[in-house]
Amino acid sequence: MSLLDKVNNTKELIAEKYNGDIDFAIVLGSGLGDLANRIENPITIPYSDIPGFPKATVVGHKGELIIGELSGKKVLAFNGRFHYYEGHNMKDVTIGIRVAQKLNIKNLIISNAAGGMNPEFKPGDLMVITDHINMTGDNPLIGENIEEFGPRFPDMSSCYDKEYINKVKEIGTNLGINLVEGVYTAVTGPNYESPSELRMLRIIGGDAVGMSTVPEVIVASHGSMRILGISVITDMALWDTLEPLEHSAVIATANKAKDKFIKLIEEFIMEV
Repeated sequence: MSLLDKVNNTKELIAEKYNGDIDFAIVLGSGLGDLANRIENPITIPYSDIPGFPKATVVGHKGELIIGELSGKKVLAFNGRFHYYEGHNMKDVTIGIRVAQKLNIKNLIISNAAGGMNPEFKPGDLMVITDHINMTGDNPLIGENIEEFGPRFPDMSSCYDKEYINKVKEIGTNLGINLVEGVYTAVTGPNYESPSELRMLRIIGGDAVGMSTVPEVIVASHGSMRILGISVITDMALWDTLEPLEHSAVIATANKAKDKFIKLIEEFIMEV
């Protein structure tokens, strides 16, 4: 089944359950799925019920698509994402974004759990993503270009919407939530980085590092979506003081930060 067939089939499946406009697509990262519990009048579709959809296999990613109301707006939430390290190709990793585009959704809120490489950060911080560096060695746009999704050579000079960045910073100030800003660096995983790798990533301009988000943002930019990206800093990935890390610790820290993350996103959706 081709990518376009998978996307069209998913659109038709969704249309059987909901056929109205949707204001925002939201991708929920590790440990941040509780935002889905705030969605009112939810229509839930497990990924396993969608032909051609990959499976979400990582702890902290439930694996379901939810349509409903959040802060007075209609949203489509992906409660769990797909990762390159799970063995999926980049087109399957980003298929949810293609579905959102096919549904004519113009706005994307994308979140993740990330390691902080900027020594001024601390675990539990929320980082507003201002730019990214793709260190995965792959790109979801490689291959035949589907013109209805976007141009062959899309511009990436302002992937993360500057108005949205300023707006979420204003909201953070009003809510008393301290936000940091930075560049998100994407690697393949699944291993955490070595000290020398972290040193390199910091030297080239990374403030945080993770194993997701950038492929989805590339695809969303290809489709001219307006994007807000938020990283929850779950651990300090400082090359010179690196300590052993387990995924359970990442989830635990994300859970501690989820309340302020939920409050921030709900207010952002309400005000935009």
